[in-house]
Amino acid sequence: MARLFMQVLADLGHRVDIVSTLRSYNRKGDSGHESETVAAAAIEVERLSAAWQADPATRPDLLFTYHVYHKAADYLCPALKRRFNLPYVIAEPSVAPKREHGPWAAGYRQAALAIRAADILLPITELDRVCLSAFAGADKVQVFPPFLDHEPFAAAADARGRHRDAVKRLHGLEPEKPWLLAVGMMRAGDKIASFLRLAEMLKLGMDAEWQILLVGDGPERKTAEQAFAFAGNRARFTGQLDSQDLPGLYAACDLYVWPAINEAYGMALLEAQAAGLPVLSVRTRGVPDVVRHGETGWLAMDDRPETLAAALRGILGDKELRRSMAATSIRHVAAHLSMTAARQRLSAAFAPLGLPA
Repeated sequence: MARLFMQVLADLGHRVDIVSTLRSYNRKGDSGHESETVAAAAIEVERLSAAWQADPATRPDLLFTYHVYHKAADYLCPALKRRFNLPYVIAEPSVAPKREHGPWAAGYRQAALAIRAADILLPITELDRVCLSAFAGADKVQVFPPFLDHEPFAAAADARGRHRDAVKRLHGLEPEKPWLLAVGMMRAGDKIASFLRLAEMLKLGMDAEWQILLVGDGPERKTAEQAFAFAGNRARFTGQLDSQDLPGLYAACDLYVWPAINEAYGMALLEAQAAGLPVLSVRTRGVPDVVRHGETGWLAMDDRPETLAAALRGILGDKELRRSMAATSIRHVAAHLSMTAARQRLSAAFAPLGLPA
């Protein structure tokens, strides 16, 4: 998503420079790590300040940061904004008041400082918009839905038959039975939790006809393989695939399935729809910002295995609904969640700053 924002900025005629590679991410809330980040950031602020003062032509017109929250606070831009009186924008900020105390307290305080200092906040989801508006003021908060370059996915959808033949040959799937797909990194935490919940759901749905391709790899792959052992050859692990192979795979399948445990919004959910693959997921967090329930996919009310299994049976039993959702998905992504839509939104968001657009 960060790279996509950079591309949109460039498309609008802005020169995009990564002025620092300082990484503030603090996965475990380690106080020593946070202290090291503070010290390194202070050095970076002085380095950049000296460079911009020595050559004012290198000074930016705007500070832009992506994904500021308690685990990854912005220690650079608030200080640089104060020194040079520069406009400051944060894309995908989020604030979790419950982190004000505890291991991430220092990161929370700095993230809060940055969020309040920013001129414009571009949260990805409606959930974050509500929280940020109460925290920093609604006037500078604008929802900026997730987006992608939809064209490779739309092209894959146009060639669905060819991609379906290729997937059948490669993975030995039976064409008369629905093909399910899930894509995700097999790592500890929420990702493997989603794979395990998916396995529980499918175990309850063994009475339905389905086959599933599980795309991804990582340190928890064996855990995932053990969880899906009950399915036999109905579940096939592909390993990690190159990004250029995914559009065709999405287009070839019949339903994307993902429980989205603690998922911010789910980029793969957006990719699936861009390729005309309807989604079965859960009505939680930012997923409803990506999937339109009943139109581009189906969102279960909760992530209990029995709830998901019941939803799966319903969708697999309604081929016409899947076809309708597939067509609507492609149109919706092209109109609202594409690079073109993102350029229009960002141009409008920048207008109050007096920047070229």
